[in-house]
Amino acid sequence: MRFVVLGAGAVGGVVGASLHRSGQEVALIARGEHYRLIRERGLTFERPGESLTLEIPVADAPAALEWSGEEVVLVAAKSQDTAAALASLRAAAPTTTPVLCLQNGVENERIALRLLPNVYGAVVMAPTAHLEPGVVQAYGTRGIGVIDVGRYPAGLDRLCEEVASVLTAAGISSRPRPDIMRFKYAKLINNLLNAVDAIVEPGPQGDELTRLAQEEGRAALTAAGIDFVAEEVNDVIGRWRRLDVQAIEGRPRAGSSTRQSLARGAPTLETDYLNGEISLIGRLHGVPTPVNDALGQLSERHLRERRPPQSVPAEEVLARAGAGHYADGPVRR
Repeated sequence: MRFVVLGAGAVGGVVGASLHRSGQEVALIARGEHYRLIRERGLTFERPGESLTLEIPVADAPAALEWSGEEVVLVAAKSQDTAAALASLRAAAPTTTPVLCLQNGVENERIALRLLPNVYGAVVMAPTAHLEPGVVQAYGTRGIGVIDVGRYPAGLDRLCEEVASVLTAAGISSRPRPDIMRFKYAKLINNLLNAVDAIVEPGPQGDELTRLAQEEGRAALTAAGIDFVAEEVNDVIGRWRRLDVQAIEGRPRAGSSTRQSLARGAPTLETDYLNGEISLIGRLHGVPTPVNDALGQLSERHLRERRPPQSVPAEEVLARAGAGHYADGPVRR
């Protein structure tokens, strides 16, 4: 079995590096300067107190690899890039190739299943970063993180067991989950804070925005009849403590994946597939989601106008949402 990492950024690069170090056969697919530096110098993999350069095969597209039919593809591109990435994969790889989505949000598996028949979901809970080309970072000193896996839309098979075993041997705790999407919807609620962390000035009002966005998310998912309760996912602080998350060379992790995208100058953000997913479900089921709507709109403006991270006053988001009255009580349908 060879693991092909489609999108070797923070999560993909760290998982690929960890699998490679544990003796698994790995190939990375990366873009632009990140691809060039990995090809020329190797992938720099940093952890607290450790920095390694790993010689891992890398390509800039699925068509540049030779496919034997023994591959498992780990999709770690951002959600906004999934459709294009999987279209290029379908054109190059055998149709039966298993695809495991190591991504935030809940739309990626659906996109994958439209194109390929063997699709798996994964809920990723790992403190990683990718801020400069050729370098990925993992901040846990007692392990890389947690990645649970399952078939999409539900169920388990032998591959789930095999992948979970291989990930665990590579320092990434993993369990097969027959209801993997329940865990991914729980992670979606947590990820509603990403836009706040990325664009909003830090402070108590930002924390309140996160609370309101997540409250809207729970209301929308409940109205849609979607199960999203998974305490294992919600225990973020406890998990970070168990992993003993530490700074790397005096630098703490640079916030959410969305804030990292802004810091790197990425051309797009994943907000439409996080807060925007709640906006979509709310509109389908008659649940107002003004805070998530406003975060989506202002994130797009933030990117378009190339504003620096964490520079929007929370009051502006609340004004855009027309949500000042939420401070007196919960969001109501």
